Amino acid sequence: MSRTGMNVLVCGARGFIGAALCEALARDGHRVFKGVRHARLRKNRRDESGEGGGVHGASSNQIGADEIGIDYAIDTDSATWVPRLQNIDVVINAIGILVEGQGQTFDLLHRRAPIALFDACQQAGVQHIVQISALGTQNGATRYFQSKRAADDHLRSLPIRHHVLRPALVYGTAGASARFFRALATSPIHPLPAGGHQLLRPIHVDELAEIVVRLLRSGAAQGAAWDAVPDTVDAAVNDAGDQSLRRPVSKQSPGSADEPPLGLSVGQPLDLVGGTQVEYRDMLAAYRKSLGFPAAWRISIPAPLIALGATLLDRVPGSVLTRDTWRMLNEGNTAEAATTAKILGRAPAGVDAFIRPQDAPALRQEGLAAWRPPLLRGALALTWIGTAICSAFIYPQAASLDLLARVHLHGALALAVLYLASALDFILGVATLLRPGRRLWAAQVLLITGYSVLIAFALPEFLWHPFGPILKNLPILALLFVLFSEETQA
Repeated sequence: MSRTGMNVLVCGARGFIGAALCEALARDGHRVFKGVRHARLRKNRRDESGEGGGVHGASSNQIGADEIGIDYAIDTDSATWVPRLQNIDVVINAIGILVEGQGQTFDLLHRRAPIALFDACQQAGVQHIVQISALGTQNGATRYFQSKRAADDHLRSLPIRHHVLRPALVYGTAGASARFFRALATSPIHPLPAGGHQLLRPIHVDELAEIVVRLLRSGAAQGAAWDAVPDTVDAAVNDAGDQSLRRPVSKQSPGSADEPPLGLSVGQPLDLVGGTQVEYRDMLAAYRKSLGFPAAWRISIPAPLIALGATLLDRVPGSVLTRDTWRMLNEGNTAEAATTAKILGRAPAGVDAFIRPQDAPALRQEGLAAWRPPLLRGALALTWIGTAICSAFIYPQAASLDLLARVHLHGALALAVLYLASALDFILGVATLLRPGRRLWAAQVLLITGYSVLIAFALPEFLWHPFGPILKNLPILALLFVLFSEETQA
C-alpha cells in the first residue's frame, strides 16, 4: 500500500462525520469512494491496472467523485460487500444513528451490517479498517451503546489492521446535534435537565477528521509492521500523562511527507475528546457567548420530570428526547484528552473556539430560525383557538349578541354569525399548526384587518378602551408579516 493516494471507502459519506472525512482525505491525496444509500450515476472508468473491479481509477481532478451504493438496512451478508471492496485499501465506517426510525435499527446499522462489512474486508484483502464508534460504548448499557460495542468487539477480534475511534459528542457547523444545541443556546431561557451539571467534552469534527488522516498516514508509514499485531487491551495509550497536553503545536500538517508513526497500539480503542471539559449548561453558555448573546436565564428541570417526558416521547418518531438519550446525557460524555493531544501533536480545541467570529452572524440567525417560527405559530394558533372557545362557550352569549346588534345583526342571523365566526377562528388556529403557508398568513391579515376596521367604525369606544382590544391587533399583524416574509411554503 502506497503512503499516499490510497483507495478509501467511506461508508456514510453523506453524513455529517462522513462528509468531513471525505473532504479531509481528498485534501490529503487519497482517492475517496463514497458509500451512500443512493449512488449517483457516473461514467464507467477502468482502474489503473486496466482491469475491471469494484473500484475504478480516478484522475486527480476526480477525487471524491465516485459513489458506491450501500444500504446498511439490508447489506448484512459479507458476500454482498466483497465485490464492492475490490482494490479498496482502507474502509471507514462512519454510519450511525442516535434514534431508531423506520427500517433503521441499532441492531442493523450498528451491529449486523458493520460486522458483515468487516468480515468482507478480511476476505477482500482490505488492509486497514477505521471504525467510528462512540465514547461511552465500552461501559454503556443503552441499546445504542450495546450495538456499537458488538461491532467494535468483532472488529478487534479480526486479524486485520484497524482502529476503533470513540469520539465524544462531535461538534461541527453541519452537525444535527450541534444545530440543536446552538438553537437552544440562542434562547434567552435555558431549560436545564437536572440543573445541567452533566459533564461533556465535545470534539470538533475537523480535528476528528484530522486524526483519521494522521492514523492512516502513520499506518502506511509502518507498513507491514502493523500486520498481525496482537490486540492489546491493556496498551498504554490511554495512560499517557498530562505532559502530552503541554507539547508544542506540531509544525507538520497531517499531509506532511515526513510524519513519523504515532506509536499507538493497533488494537486499542482510542477515546477522542476536545480540549475543554464542561458541564452541559456551560457548553450552552459558551455557544451563546460565541454567538454574541448576553447570558441566558437558567431554569432547572427536575430529573423525574425529564425522565417522564423521555418515557412519553420514547416512541415518538424523530424525538430527540428518549429514555436512551436521557440516560446517555445523564451519564456524561468525557475522557482524558491525552490520547487526542498525542495524535494531533497539540491540545485539541475547546468549546470556546468552536464557533469562529466570522461564522457567528449566520449561525446566530440559523439558531433563531430553528425555534422562532414554531414559537410564533404556536402563539398565533393559541390566540385563534382560545378566541373560538371563549366566543362559543365561555363569554356570555347575551353580551356577544348585544355587540352584534351594534352592527345590525339580530336574532337567528346574529346567532349563526357568532358560531360561524367561532368555527372560522378555530379552523384558522388548527391550520396555523398543521398547514402553515403564505396564503394562510395573507388570509389572516385580511380577516384581522377587516375585523379591526368594522369594530373601529361600529364600536369606536374600543379604540380607546384601556385594555386596547383593537390596538393589540397591531402586534399580531406584525407577527403575521414576519411569518409571511419568512415562509417558504405557498
